[in-house]
Amino acid sequence: MAGLASDGTNPDVSLLYDINGLAKAAPGWLDRVMGFVGEYGIMLGLVLVTLWCWWSVRRRGALEDSVSAVAGIVWAPLAAALAVLVNVPIRGFVERPRPFRDHDGLEVLVQGKTDYSFVSDHATLAMAIAVGLFIADKRFGLAAIALALAEGFCRVYMGVHYPTDVVGGFALGTAIALLLAPVALALLTPFTAAVARSPRVGWLVRSRKAPGGARNGHGTVELADPRRRAEGGGERDLAA
Repeated sequence: MAGLASDGTNPDVSLLYDINGLAKAAPGWLDRVMGFVGEYGIMLGLVLVTLWCWWSVRRRGALEDSVSAVAGIVWAPLAAALAVLVNVPIRGFVERPRPFRDHDGLEVLVQGKTDYSFVSDHATLAMAIAVGLFIADKRFGLAAIALALAEGFCRVYMGVHYPTDVVGGFALGTAIALLLAPVALALLTPFTAAVARSPRVGWLVRSRKAPGGARNGHGTVELADPRRRAEGGGERDLAA
């Protein structure tokens, strides 16, 4: 399986040389910036987008919307961690060396990469977080997906991954985040609802300054009961 991209006529290798060739033609300071961005910067950006999304959903919409959105936000990093765990046996099975081990003339911007190349952990992490955020909030999710795509480009630019390593990471991260989301959200939503009711940590789900989500005499948030709303609506209809 290690010979997935050993021929220079392989489109995977050709695209690798094309993208990494940009690094060879770029000034040294830009390569240093790209190396930092691809290794740490974009992942930090995804963390900041996740926090921004959490801060935003706490302060707008109905309380039930905040509960479901925060559950989705919690799922995003959990999906990323699970996807990386799934990637461990995939790497061991494929055993694909890093591209600079099989191909000469690459500009490698990050040293010390001795593990296998397929699938890219960075691409997997980035896309799993991005898709998880998209489930919670489409606007922030689209911004995160753009960052994830940039992460994939950087990994090839840096000379540490083939393009198909990145595509495989995108596919794995997306599959884990989407396919397991129904089960994950079914478990996480009651948990976030319970947190919202807490007088101590309810602010993690719903801002005290947000509209709705009134607190009762004990200082806890009262979630609307759909059955109560339905019964109330029925009584109003009869009274009319």
